[in-house]
Formats: sequence, structure tokens, C-alpha cells
Amino acid sequence: MNGAESLVRTLVASGVEVCFSNPGTSEMHFVAALDRVDGMRAVLGLFEGAVTGMADGYGRMAEKPACTLLHLGPGLANGLANLHNARRAATPIVNIVGDHATYHAQYDAPLASDIAGFARPVSAWVHSSPSALTVAADGARAVQAAFSPPGQIATLILPADTAWNDADGPSPALPRPMPATVLGEAIDRVAQALKNGKRTTILMRGAVLKERGLNAAGRIAAKSGARIACDTFIARLQRGAGRVRLERVPYFAEQIVEFFQDTEQLILVGSKPPVSFFAYPGKPSYGLQAATKVHYLAHAHEDGVAALEALAEALGAPKEPVSVAPLKKPESISDKFDQFTIGQVIARHMPEGAILSDEAATSGAGTALATMTAVPHDQLGLTGGSIGQGLPVATGAAVAAPRRKVVCVHGDGGAMYTLQALWTQAREKLDVTTVIFANRSYAILNIELARVGAGNPGPKALSMLDLHNPELDWVKLASGMGVEASRATNIRDFESQFESAIRHTGPRLIEVVL
Repeated sequence: MNGAESLVRTLVASGVEVCFSNPGTSEMHFVAALDRVDGMRAVLGLFEGAVTGMADGYGRMAEKPACTLLHLGPGLANGLANLHNARRAATPIVNIVGDHATYHAQYDAPLASDIAGFARPVSAWVHSSPSALTVAADGARAVQAAFSPPGQIATLILPADTAWNDADGPSPALPRPMPATVLGEAIDRVAQALKNGKRTTILMRGAVLKERGLNAAGRIAAKSGARIACDTFIARLQRGAGRVRLERVPYFAEQIVEFFQDTEQLILVGSKPPVSFFAYPGKPSYGLQAATKVHYLAHAHEDGVAALEALAEALGAPKEPVSVAPLKKPESISDKFDQFTIGQVIARHMPEGAILSDEAATSGAGTALATMTAVPHDQLGLTGGSIGQGLPVATGAAVAAPRRKVVCVHGDGGAMYTLQALWTQAREKLDVTTVIFANRSYAILNIELARVGAGNPGPKALSMLDLHNPELDWVKLASGMGVEASRATNIRDFESQFESAIRHTGPRLIEVVL
């Protein structure tokens, strides 16, 4: 058994069942080992940025790591943007990055690079295996690191000779780290704060945005009157009928300040104090008033769900939460064709248990509003702000949850970053329905251009944000990737096409021309 096979066997024994891959020469022994080891599904992506985004979507839904297989430093570098998003999502991922053989490094070959240097900004754990005899143990440590709460990225660099040289065999799985228990003192301190009569907001992130955590937060709100909210962009939020509704922190700096202006105390559960995405001339970066008191109920590495439940009991909260969403599907939809009527169609036909991957950007408010009272579903957001996440996250989510319909809503500009994910959807026959909002523009940047005080833009500046000349044709782009596609220019056509896509399985894309 060589080092590569010992690593694959160790990964499988440690619970890693999927490898999202774009390999090269230095990874060929790992590729060959996939045929000799049962239990590892290999999913090919045509671009590393799609590969890492798929691993992100998979990890969010499976709640365990997939591995990526990337080719040297340039391959890892191509995947960094969506690893940045995955780090912000606290998604567990194990990157396997091939490297030149240890004895070849001295020659500074054309593809030689500082792989560890590329990996560190997006990885909590980085290691290069020095020998085939240590590869398996290193792999077990990488998986354990990825599982570290709330979820981390671990990058294992695999020199080619450590993959092809003889190894002793696989290593056993290491114990899975568990979230730390929140101390009773912290729960008591927050319970007392909630009794002081001050206007309070509870800001949540992470595992607490699933049903148990939401239910506990709703009970606390029922007792204390506190607002309950989540960050602007979330890794995974369980929402829809029967689930506690949250307020969402808005995007722009002045909106964040307004959102929290009456908050006298902020309770954080897995989250951090709110800040704006960017600095703007004359606008604050920090979202809270200077006098606002911040309390930490649970840090990201701690068990926020158990802490919320304990807090509810400490307060004597009622068993029934407040702000539970009713089931309310749109009964009639006007003939207007915009993001709001499109969102109403999605809410009307989206099946229970669907997964909604949302990177619709400036066109996303309509879907978010309409689906708030749709059937229960999971929403996956653009956590790190690096566009081009929605398509691969939807793809990885479909691999993790093959019995659930995945709906991806996406802006046309962002989707171009990782449209290769469509090819993987076709190859793997994944049940993903993609809705492309085609406004032929980087619309958010048109807004930002005005907000940053850059002056009156001329034709050259505006051309940098425009996607006409030539226009993108998403029907042809998707068809070329093997995905059935259609175009809708009015709401009745869109509803017919979307309803058909929901009734059938397999990948489908609908371009809505706005």
C-alpha cells in the first residue's frame, strides 16, 4: 500500500465520503487510489473555485467535511475565493493539495510555489506530510482539525513521493471534537441582563439558526421581549412555516446603525458585534451605539443551542416561542415581472424540505420575502461576500442531500465566476433548479459606485459595471454544460417553467430577463 491509498482509507474511516476534485500530475496516485478504496465518491469540477464551493455546500448540509483534491499552489489559489467564503461559514473541509516530490523541490520547477503561504489565510490547520509513513496519521489529524467547532478548514499538502512511496497502512479515526459547554455563570449573567428592562437584541449565528436554537430563541423572546436577529449573510438558516422568524441585519452601513440604534444591550450567540462590509466616507464602520452593552452568551466554538435552551429555562420562558411563521403561499400573482413576483412563484411551488442557495444579490429581496412563510426549507447564504458561491454551494448541497430539491437563485454577474458547476450538476445528475436574474449588470457595484463618493462616473467607468456588448446568453451557456435551460420574459412563462422544473428531477436552469 502506498501513501496515497493509506490516506484515502484513513479519510473514509474518519467519515469523509466525498472528494470534490480537479487534479493534476502530482495527484495521480491519489486519483488511482480512489479505485482501490470503497466508500469515497469522486466528483469532478472543471475549475477549482467551483470545487471548493461544492465542498462548502456539502459541508453545510452534511455537517461533516468533504475533501478537495487540488493541483499544487496554482490549483489551490484558484480555489481561494470560495475557501474564504467557507471559512466565514465555519464549514468543515479537508483540502488535499499535491506538491512536487520532496527531492524535486530543490530545482524550483515552473509550478513550484509557496503552497502553505496560499493556504494559511483560509485554513485553521496546515501541514505538509514529510513521509509516506506519516501520511495516514496526518490525514486523521486533518479531519479532526476540520471537525473542530464550529467547523474549520484543514489543508494537508501531499508531496508526490509521499503519495507513491510505501506506507504502513491507514490510521484510525481520531475522536471528534465537541463544542465547549457554556458555563452556568455566563447563562446567569445574561439571564439577569434580560431582566433589567433594557431594550435588547439577540444576534445569532451558526448551529443556533437551526430549528432547536430558533425555538429556544423564540421562547426567550416571548418571556423577555428581546428582538432576535441573525447576521446579514448566514451559512445555513432553517426557515419557513412552523419555524421562528428572525430579523436580518441589513447590508449597508447606515442601515446597520439604524437597525441597532435603539438597542441598549446586545447578546451574542456564536456571532460578533455588527460592522459594515466596507468603509464609506463619512459613515460609521461599527454598527452599535457607543453606550450599547455587549454580552456574550456563547462564542462560536461553544454549544450555543444548549446555552439558549438553558437560558430559556433560567428565565422561566414559556414552552411556545413567539414569531412562528405561518404557512402562507401566494394565492394570486400579478402580471408584473420583477424579483417580487418571481419570488412569489418560487414560494408557491418550492417543495417542503427544499434547500435554497441564495446569491441573487440585488434581486434577492423578493425571494427572501416571499419564502419567509413558504414550506419549511433551508437557506444557504453568501457568507464571505466573495461572489461566485451560489452555483457550487447548490451543487455540493445536492450531493449531500440527494433526496431534497435544491433551488439556486443567482445574479448573472456572480454566476459567471463559477458557471462550471453546471457541468458537474449535469454529470452527477443533481436535482438543482437554478434561476438566473439577468439584469446584464454588476448591479450592486452601480450602487456602491455612488456610495463611496467616487464622483460622477463617465462612460468608461460605467462600462466596467455593464454586462451588455455582448449580452450573456444563459440558455446557451447552460445547454453547453449539459443542463436543460429556458428563458422567461414574463411571469406566466416563468411560473410554467419553474413548476415544470420542480416536478421533474435533474438539473435545470431558467434565465429571467429583467
